[in-house]
Amino acid sequence: MRETLIKLNHAINKGGRSYLEASGYTEVMVPRLVRASGACENVNTLFEIQVDGDDKWFSGKKGYLAQTGQLYLEAMVPKLNKVYCLGPSFRAETKVDNRHLTEFNMLEIELATDFPGLLHEISRIIKNIADAAAKNFQEIGLTKKDRKRLLSCPEEIQQITYDGAIELLNELGCKKNWGDDISSIEEQKLVARLGNQPLFITRFPDPMYDFKKEIEVEKFFNMVPDEENPGRVLSADLILPFSGESAGAAARIYDDKTLVRRLKNSRMFKRLTERGGDIGDFQWYISQLKTNGNVPHAGCGIGLARVAQWILGSDDIRNCIPFPSNKATII
Repeated sequence: MRETLIKLNHAINKGGRSYLEASGYTEVMVPRLVRASGACENVNTLFEIQVDGDDKWFSGKKGYLAQTGQLYLEAMVPKLNKVYCLGPSFRAETKVDNRHLTEFNMLEIELATDFPGLLHEISRIIKNIADAAAKNFQEIGLTKKDRKRLLSCPEEIQQITYDGAIELLNELGCKKNWGDDISSIEEQKLVARLGNQPLFITRFPDPMYDFKKEIEVEKFFNMVPDEENPGRVLSADLILPFSGESAGAAARIYDDKTLVRRLKNSRMFKRLTERGGDIGDFQWYISQLKTNGNVPHAGCGIGLARVAQWILGSDDIRNCIPFPSNKATII
């Protein structure tokens, strides 16, 4: 079984990389020991680095295991145009369940494009991975039914806005208020209603916008507001059958003043200061923007364990990678 899963994950990595390499992307080896700039959105799920009990061994500051290489990739876009990284993401998840892991591989891209261009790229990556898995379906333990399901993956993934998703969920009997987060069970209801194919939920509420009420939905601070829809941002979650949210994507802020303002007003920054961090955790990237400038760009991170879960049609992510780890299990 483990050997089959190794072959499956190899096919996933190869399927993603083959598309990116053929499309002119450059792979970047990003750091895995980082400041808080290596967090996705919740710094409270970072693993702190300590050496002999010293939690400031990392250049006199707190250091962490990286969750994302996003900002390192963003810094390379002005020079390299299309970049990616593939490697581990570490999450100090307290949940021990069928959806969360403390370590998994993540494929991340950043490129000089607009929001529609980003969604096209993600669609092509997912399609390429699905086709690679279908091609090797017997070797990686899939059935002919699985193969048929994967080959039906569309060239362009369908979209529904966050507003539309909340409206549809209410039609399906879920009692949802605008501003609520969408649970994994509700994600699967949306997928089932819309054809059991991958789905983008787009244009989430802007956490920096004054809605005159608290909203649950929280995304990374570095997102471009949607000029055509006030209070929304150009962001998307990729929802896959069986596994749910498998990628977070957005058009990125590329002006240093706007970036700093959004960072300082984010929930992420509030949590960071409570942990003793400050703007210095992001200073290298801010300096990069000020010194070298930036260009309009967009990017995403795709959790490959959840892609594996979709390919296998499994209800438990722990059965989809060779060496699963969570708070209760470390091999």
